[in-house]
Amino acid sequence: MSLPTTLGTESIGRLLRQYAVPAIVAMTASSLYNMIDSIFIGQGVGPLAISGLAVTFPFMNLAAAFGSLVGVGASTMVSVKLGQKDYTTARKVLGNVVALNTIIGVAFMTISLIFLDKILLFFGASENTLSYARDYMEIILYGNVVTHMYLGLNAVMRSSGHPQKAMAMTIMTVILNAILDPIFIFGFDWGIRGAAIATILAQVVALAWLLIAFTNKKDILHFESGIFKLDKRIVTSSLSIGMAPFLMNIASCVIVIFINNGLQQHGGDLAIGAYGIVNRITFIFVMVVMGLNQGMQPIAGYNYGARNIDRMLSVLKLTIVWATVIMCFGFVICEFTPELITRIFTTDSELIERSVRGMRIVAIFFPIIGMQMVTGNFFQSIGMARQAIFLSLTRQLIFLLPCLIVLPMFWGADGVWASLPAADLLSSVVSVSVLTYYLRRFKQGKIEYKI
Repeated sequence: MSLPTTLGTESIGRLLRQYAVPAIVAMTASSLYNMIDSIFIGQGVGPLAISGLAVTFPFMNLAAAFGSLVGVGASTMVSVKLGQKDYTTARKVLGNVVALNTIIGVAFMTISLIFLDKILLFFGASENTLSYARDYMEIILYGNVVTHMYLGLNAVMRSSGHPQKAMAMTIMTVILNAILDPIFIFGFDWGIRGAAIATILAQVVALAWLLIAFTNKKDILHFESGIFKLDKRIVTSSLSIGMAPFLMNIASCVIVIFINNGLQQHGGDLAIGAYGIVNRITFIFVMVVMGLNQGMQPIAGYNYGARNIDRMLSVLKLTIVWATVIMCFGFVICEFTPELITRIFTTDSELIERSVRGMRIVAIFFPIIGMQMVTGNFFQSIGMARQAIFLSLTRQLIFLLPCLIVLPMFWGADGVWASLPAADLLSSVVSVSVLTYYLRRFKQGKIEYKI
């Protein structure tokens, strides 16, 4: 892994393409990863199995929260330290990723398995869907350490100047999962458990490759003795930066619990299944923007560390433009072809009808939320954790949670769906205000380097 010095000299447009395209491909593949599971489960097991899978979404968000707490913070630190040419600390960060993911992964798995049924019921499972949700999550939790380690090391690989390798790992897991899903679900008749086993096995293969890649002593970033001992300064800085996506995922977990319970109350199990389908489809466009953000992250982080403020702001503006284009495309797809897409998941007419209605409501403000998603990630990329946390929690807790409590009282299930675009609109207004303020400070040179 040679030093990515071009981050400070190459054309911003070319750099963003170089880093964002592999990340977008990887994130799109990652969303297809989840979609493939849903399609095979919906077609091979049934509509209630889709509802059971949707019940696990809060659990997956919770697991992702702890994974991002380590992975996102560490990848940001690696980018900044490479920009500062502090290679020793960058390698220590790599070692701490392995140690922290092992500790957190084992603890999360153990506690979750002990209270699994109670947690799933709290997340919105019913007597009809509990068995499906339990069968899926048991396997996912047993492989939790593998998942955390794979995601964490892949994030470090990407931020250290190797987006193509990180992309290749993600694509490989998607292909393996797509191959194993039908074999395990249909061939071995393992049902929803087969989908979970396919997911974990694919990640085991990718993790093995990453571990081998980081043993190359010729690369700047590699495993060596002494780097696996937890360093208080690195742990504190990494967790501080990672706190924004951690809290965002925790908030997402809380939000999905409210969504599931609201839909269960006003529409039953099929309403939750409809949310599962809508979530999978709309998530594709969100993941593309997240891939764009990942492409921006090492460029912004490196130039922040090197104090090239003009280049840092240039990549921010270009990322916002492309994010807006992507979400406008998502708006067109979700508003004009929802039934066609929904039929990929199920042939149940009632489930299709509910999914189509929900999708059209959720996507109303897609054209304006690209900027909002980029802004929070930008502050995270340069280590401004407090600003990133504020923007993350603004949408989820300050706006969306109250909407989920109030709107269903008047409009039932439609009120649950409408809460999502309402929060998108309000949080976008806040993001514009915060970003405008800090852009002015950056241009005036009023910036503190804390990492």
